[in-house]
Amino acid sequence: MWPNSSFGSFLLTGFPGLEAAHHWISIPFFFVYISVLFGNGTLILLIKEDHNLHEPMYYFLAMLAATDLGLTLTTMPTVLGVLWLDHREIGNVACFSQAYFIHSLSFVESGVLLAMAYDRFIAICNPLRYTSILTNTRVVKIGLVVLMRGFISVVPPISPLYFFPYCHSHVLSHAFCLHQDVIKLACADTTFNRLYPVVLVVLIFVLDSLIILISYVLILKSVLSIASREERAKALNTCVSHICCVLVFYITVIGLSLIHRFGKEVPHIVHLIMSYVYFLFPPLMNPIIYSVKTKQIQSGILHLFTTHKVRP
Repeated sequence: MWPNSSFGSFLLTGFPGLEAAHHWISIPFFFVYISVLFGNGTLILLIKEDHNLHEPMYYFLAMLAATDLGLTLTTMPTVLGVLWLDHREIGNVACFSQAYFIHSLSFVESGVLLAMAYDRFIAICNPLRYTSILTNTRVVKIGLVVLMRGFISVVPPISPLYFFPYCHSHVLSHAFCLHQDVIKLACADTTFNRLYPVVLVVLIFVLDSLIILISYVLILKSVLSIASREERAKALNTCVSHICCVLVFYITVIGLSLIHRFGKEVPHIVHLIMSYVYFLFPPLMNPIIYSVKTKQIQSGILHLFTTHKVRP
């Protein structure tokens, strides 16, 4: 047991009042998880195998798919454990580690979407210097900065969780561990843990979304200066998939934030559903969006499965 910890585990919660239906509820969750693993795994394999996709835009897409895979694999074991086996108990260390990876990967996803916006900005506003600006080395550096920002920024609020005493209760409100859930159960001064995440959300989610918005204003300005209508449409078409992914991610972030901030009278089930939408909808939709809207991905998937198919 960790210092000052009043007990060594927490109890996760599925859908209160619907425990008898947990097995049925688990069926759509299982298929969503399988779809997320298959979709994002296929994208990563495709980008690795297809040399036509060895470009910065697709490297960033592979980072996005890997982040979605990591987030899904972080929540999947405990969610399905609660719904299938009614296995609610989770140790302190496992709980805090899960919270760390959930929040870190959420910030990483925001950073990857920002990097993808930068890629589109350079491709459209400065196309002649695209290959010299976004070299493989620079793409790797951007990826490392995004990872470090996500994983280092979450250390300060997560570390104190190991040392707080927990004397109120040990029942969490979700089937996975979140910092804001755990901190409510602590019997200590949690001022830092309540204020720091707010600052972090502003500096990462809000700032990233504003920079993405500004980049698209500049992209639109550049596109409108193109004389040919066909060229304008072609330039904008390369941005559609990314815009859709950005909207899916930030709309779910805003929705979840509004529910937590102003939804005191909203039924708890709505809070639960919004949290699952936030963690599952973007990883489910991102590969679908890119598969539907990007011809190179479509032809790559077709080629991948036809070349790997066993001939009779």
